[in-house]
Amino acid sequence: MSTWTTRRLVDLLRSLSHLYYRRKYGALARRMGRPGVVQDDRRGFIVLQIDGLSHEHLLQALRAGVMPWLERALADGRLALSPYRCGLPSTTPAVQAALLFGTRHDIPGFRWYEKERALSVVAKRPDQMQAVQARLRQGVEGILAGGSSYVNLFDGDADLAFFTLAAFHPQRFFESIRGMGLVLLFLLSPFRVLRVFGLSLVGCLEVLRWRLAALFRGRAFRPYDLLGPFLAAVVNALFTEVQTFGVALDIYRRVPAIYANYNTYDEVAHVLGPTHRLAFRVLRDVDRRLRQIDRMRARYRSREYDLYLLSDHGNSPSVPFSQKVGRSLGQFIVEQLGQGASLDEVFALEGGSLNKARFLLDEMRAVTGRLPAKVARVVNALWRAMDRRLPADVETGGYDLERREDVVVRVSGSLAHVYFNVARRPLQLIEVALLYPALLDRLLETDGIGLVAGRAGGRVVVLGPGGGMAVLSDGRVEVEPPHPLLPFGAPDGVAEDLRRVVPFPHAGDLILLGAVADGRVVTFEDQVASHGGLGGPQEVPFIAGPADVALASFENPEDIHAFFRARYGR
Repeated sequence: MSTWTTRRLVDLLRSLSHLYYRRKYGALARRMGRPGVVQDDRRGFIVLQIDGLSHEHLLQALRAGVMPWLERALADGRLALSPYRCGLPSTTPAVQAALLFGTRHDIPGFRWYEKERALSVVAKRPDQMQAVQARLRQGVEGILAGGSSYVNLFDGDADLAFFTLAAFHPQRFFESIRGMGLVLLFLLSPFRVLRVFGLSLVGCLEVLRWRLAALFRGRAFRPYDLLGPFLAAVVNALFTEVQTFGVALDIYRRVPAIYANYNTYDEVAHVLGPTHRLAFRVLRDVDRRLRQIDRMRARYRSREYDLYLLSDHGNSPSVPFSQKVGRSLGQFIVEQLGQGASLDEVFALEGGSLNKARFLLDEMRAVTGRLPAKVARVVNALWRAMDRRLPADVETGGYDLERREDVVVRVSGSLAHVYFNVARRPLQLIEVALLYPALLDRLLETDGIGLVAGRAGGRVVVLGPGGGMAVLSDGRVEVEPPHPLLPFGAPDGVAEDLRRVVPFPHAGDLILLGAVADGRVVTFEDQVASHGGLGGPQEVPFIAGPADVALASFENPEDIHAFFRARYGR
């Protein structure tokens, strides 16, 4: 076959492919129920977040060959890669707030407590995340204005928000394709149907095999664990498919700003470890999605897009505090106080898959209302049966605002905030020492506690094991050895983090970090790998983007926000 004939055949196939995609995405775009996209000549951007993947573990995944598309993109110069430091707390709500709005003020962790209102806050409740976002956006417009947000905590002022907890007017994704829902999505994309079923089946078999092996090793299972492998596999496969499809449709519609979070890796890393085979399997699937989105970006050039990949934090291998000490941190503290002190210490052990499942049930109930009455009765019976099998989430249920336990402990991985309800205001460290004379010594003598920090007027005092102490004031660090900050990384960065977080209005009266030793951190949750505090890969995520961007200049998420505002702001 001649070169000319080959070229004509390739052009014909390309034209047919473009015609198919134009018809598919054109039909969906005409039915998509969202405000009109501003048709301007601004360059757009796409941010794809891999939740919980550290720079170190990304490099391991690349060396293992599990992310071939990203490996090629880095090798041929289409993307450049750089680490940055997310700092304290190394949690999604704090880092996403800084990325999208430029501030993470008074977000002390994934969980915290507001003493003046006796209110527990957790970054799983939509109403509470809406309140946090309302505070963040005062006088500031998020970088996703006019754009889309998929599977995030904050919407960054996006017009379309799918499974974004802080969205005040979240669109039901399956309703927004008017009257056709998933049927239209699947009928126009038959390969997506097969892919969802295939990934669900493979995921079920893999997780079930691992859990059966764990069962023979004597590991205890929670009541819903028999359903867990199937539920997690199906829900994660469906969410991943839907958000990838949504990004592709946004590119076709010339949406100026797109932010999608792939968060399954973080969930698997907590349970199995950041380099476990199943965690790397998740990364392999994410890599395929990156390739699909990049191909769509190259095919439709009516708006030019820059592509960025990033993570919000990493995961450090961890050992639970309860495993080292025999009881939870809250139980240990209350034992030291004595005299029948009461404790409020609640954190759920479930993964994000169950939160997605609850969201999916809400979506499906809305779609069911459009079905014929007889069909709707059958479908509703199915939804009710599934709802009964989902365990209640103790953290997202109603709160008794009149309850005021003596001690409140709120943990985020290897970071813990401890509150004493003797006053509605934050306590100074000296007050804690006077009220509970033996507590600080007992904490610092306990295997698993890396440091204790508290307020001291306008300064921060940090106490470490072995009598070490650091006093942090503006621009100064006064140390009595052994240096309590050294185990957690560069002392200047650790000091800056503590100077910023400890004075937060809703930080704990005591702030504790789990110890770091032998490449692992001590976590206050039941996790194989953890984040929230400092030490190890958890505080060093990554960003990849166009080669002409000075990625190495980004020292923290606020720097990344400032860059996006300067380069793409309206």
